[in-house]
Amino acid sequence: MKAYVFPGQGAQFVGMGKDLYENSELAKELFEKANEILGFRITDLMFEGTDEDLRQTKVTQPAIFLHSVILAKTLGEDFKPEMVAGHSLGEFSALVANGTLSFEDGLKLVSQRAMAMQKACEMEPSTMAAIIGLDDETVEKVCAEIEEVVVPANFNCPGQLVISGSMKGIELACEKLKEAGAKRALPLKVGGAFHSPLMEPARVELEEAIENTAFATPACPVYQNVNAKPVTDPAEIKKNLVAQLTAPVRFTQTMVNMIADGASSFTEVGPGKVIQGLVKKVDRKMETAGIDSYQA
Repeated sequence: MKAYVFPGQGAQFVGMGKDLYENSELAKELFEKANEILGFRITDLMFEGTDEDLRQTKVTQPAIFLHSVILAKTLGEDFKPEMVAGHSLGEFSALVANGTLSFEDGLKLVSQRAMAMQKACEMEPSTMAAIIGLDDETVEKVCAEIEEVVVPANFNCPGQLVISGSMKGIELACEKLKEAGAKRALPLKVGGAFHSPLMEPARVELEEAIENTAFATPACPVYQNVNAKPVTDPAEIKKNLVAQLTAPVRFTQTMVNMIADGASSFTEVGPGKVIQGLVKKVDRKMETAGIDSYQA
């Protein structure tokens, strides 16, 4: 079975999507529609902006979503996913790719999600850190013992887990995790504690937006971040998408489950190659590919 996977925040780069805009009428039309929906020319920032421009959450999330989704739409008949998944923000791209969400609704939700997360970040200074070379159980145990807010946020692949929390919580956890044997504990340059209880205000805001959006029955299952399981019921997809903001991204388990359910290849659609690398960490022999630019 062909699995299609979609990247999350951090994969952006200046110039992303420009070749699509210049070579495909459909892509150009969708990008212009996106500029209208968002109320600013995101294409200018994607094609000719600065790294600084692209790092703003309100730009980053829609930019990555647009690059992934428009790319998938330009593949036409060649695009036949049998299972999909996305990393954090990438789950929204996956839901447009499998027909759960329309392009317009997906973009509106991603934009609302980005704004809500930005607001939550501004309410309390918080951050994230990557923990390398330690098993998941040890990381979970150490986080649970700290009295500040600090939780496992992204289970990326075996030996790589990102934690999320208050400034103090992350500082304490990094010290303790190094003592517990982590090869590295690297604070990340992010605006806040994504996938942690500190995102609760954003979760409340997004819940209302998701409830008021039409979700269709998808063409194939989406393996969702919160439970790593295949889902096709629109009501359950909505519930899991809301929970995703404050719950960890179980990506290691997602890839394990997709492989167990018959994935024969993983194709990453969108900017970067991060997910292909994560798949290889789970199963070295798995066939992976990436589509990150216009396919003539």
